[in-house]
Amino acid sequence: MTRLFEALTAMLDLFDRVRPRASYLLLHPESRFRSMLVASLLSGRSYPVFYYALSADDIDLRTFLSGIVRAVANQQPLFGRHALIEAADPAADVQSLCLAFSRDLAEIAQQESVLILDEFDRSDTADDIQAFLQCLGDYIPDGMTIVLNGRTVPRQCWAGLIAKRRGMIMMDDRVLIQDFYGPAGSDGSAIDVFALGPGFVLLDNEPIDTWEGHLPRLLFFYALDRPVITRSEICTAFWPDLNPDQAVNVFHVTKRRLHKALKADVLIHENGFYRLNPILNLRYDVFDFVHHLTAARSATPAEQLTHSQLADDLYRGSFLQGHTEPWIVSRQNDFRIGHIEALARLADLRLQSGQPEAALALCGRALQEDDQREDLHREIMRLYANLGRRSEAVSHFRELEARRAAAGLSISAETADVLNSILA
Repeated sequence: MTRLFEALTAMLDLFDRVRPRASYLLLHPESRFRSMLVASLLSGRSYPVFYYALSADDIDLRTFLSGIVRAVANQQPLFGRHALIEAADPAADVQSLCLAFSRDLAEIAQQESVLILDEFDRSDTADDIQAFLQCLGDYIPDGMTIVLNGRTVPRQCWAGLIAKRRGMIMMDDRVLIQDFYGPAGSDGSAIDVFALGPGFVLLDNEPIDTWEGHLPRLLFFYALDRPVITRSEICTAFWPDLNPDQAVNVFHVTKRRLHKALKADVLIHENGFYRLNPILNLRYDVFDFVHHLTAARSATPAEQLTHSQLADDLYRGSFLQGHTEPWIVSRQNDFRIGHIEALARLADLRLQSGQPEAALALCGRALQEDDQREDLHREIMRLYANLGRRSEAVSHFRELEARRAAAGLSISAETADVLNSILA
């Protein structure tokens, strides 16, 4: 009993430490004490905890939203009006429902709050619910943490959520920083997958050039994206303009070509889902990249330098560079955010070690990834000023101001304050 109490206490302590840093916090299905943790959270914390257990009726998004609204409204009577109004429109899509629900969450997140979605595996077969939760990851308001608890890992791209600091996976008293979908196998030929950049695959150190078209290759990357996928999900992503029967036929042809190219049964079908064969001896640069990102977040300065540099080395370009399919563009943004984080951390570490020129170069590289990030512009201005290059700091601000004005935008007060402090 003492050991059980100590284990539960350690989980609660970890939960309270990481909760403010996670929009989604998944209690891994293999966690031994996840149900006890949920019970402890419901028994009372210093912050509001809302609870909804999915039922067998939650087989579509509107039913799911209606159930959550009823459950939370027992504690917050006005909760859910935005989502219910939007759901009443038959034409409302996942994106609009997501935005409406995020407004409801913002109203109960005025102080730090937790929403527990229990028995979440009941929604495993509902593509629209899974798509809704994936979309919601970018709109969960500050102060709100959604806890997912169930018998399976939800069908979201956890690598992407973790890379952009919107997700975290707890396994008892630790946070997972690798093997997010389970450890790789060791059977058969060595498969090395490189998705950061143009995207290519090595089979026993030899590049594969027998894909018979680009679709089998992209199907492989798509299967790597999530723990499991449904056939309808694949067909919607790849062949949205075909009728269901045609799309299924093309899918099976594409799957056979994928297996032929890799000389193995890559995709297996279990319980209505497709997943990568767990016995494959597979190494994926995206998982290594996210591992080093997460390891750096809770490491010593020396370890931060090592992990951040390794993350930067792995990032050879945007995810499947050159492709513009919607699911690929979404992932490009996820990992770009992670790469900027690695560069910014490297810049800070270089500055601390007395290398301001190196820090400036790293901030410049980060800005090339996303020139809309005013925090990066501010840091570059400060670095110019610290190097005695005040005129370049002012010039950088003026160029940014001109670009913002041309786009109908204004400079933030925080960025203008940095300029004023430099001029002073």
